[in-house]
Amino acid sequence: MHDIEPFFNWEKHYVPNKDQRSPFYGVTYNTQEYENTIYGYYIHPYWDFIGSETLYVKVLYANYHENFVVIELMGEWNDTLHNDIMHLKRNVIDLMVHEGITRYIVIAENILNFHGLEDDYYEEWFEDVEDGWIAILNLREFVATEMSKYRLDNYLNYGGTLDIENWRTLQPLQLFNLVQGFITRRLN
Repeated sequence: MHDIEPFFNWEKHYVPNKDQRSPFYGVTYNTQEYENTIYGYYIHPYWDFIGSETLYVKVLYANYHENFVVIELMGEWNDTLHNDIMHLKRNVIDLMVHEGITRYIVIAENILNFHGLEDDYYEEWFEDVEDGWIAILNLREFVATEMSKYRLDNYLNYGGTLDIENWRTLQPLQLFNLVQGFITRRLN
C-alpha cells in the first residue's frame, strides 16, 4: 500500500498545502519516514489525514472561480466503525463548502472496501451543494453495490459514464467539463 501515491501530475496547476483556502494549507510531508497506516500497512506520506484511521484523501485540484474540486481517496471507507463520512464531511467538505465549492469530483479507485451505516452526512453534503453535484469516479463494482444498499445513490452520482479510466490523461478543466456533461445528461 505504501506504493500507492496520490496523483501528482496536476501539481503545476494546484498544490493544496500552498493554497490558503485549502483544508491542508501549510501541511508538511515527511518523505523520509512513513508514519500513517491503514490496518497496520504503511501508506505513502502524501496522503492527507482527515481524522479517520482508514480513509485518507488528497485534494488534487480546486477551482474557486468554477466552484469545483477534485479529491482522491485512499483506503477503506468505513462508516460503521470509524464514521469516515463524518471525518470527510467535517474536516474537508465543510471547509470547501465555506469557500463556495458546490461541485465535487471524488476519485475513488483506491477505495478498497466500503462499510455503510447511516446516510445523514451524505444527505447534509447533498443539501450543502443544492445547485451543484457530487460525482464519485471509478468505484470498484462491489463498493458501488455496497453503497447502493445504503441508498447513497440518492445523494452521490456514480457508476456508468462516471467510470472514467483515462482521467489522468486529462487536464483538470477537461475532467470537470466531461463530468459536468455526464451529470447534466443524468439530471435531464
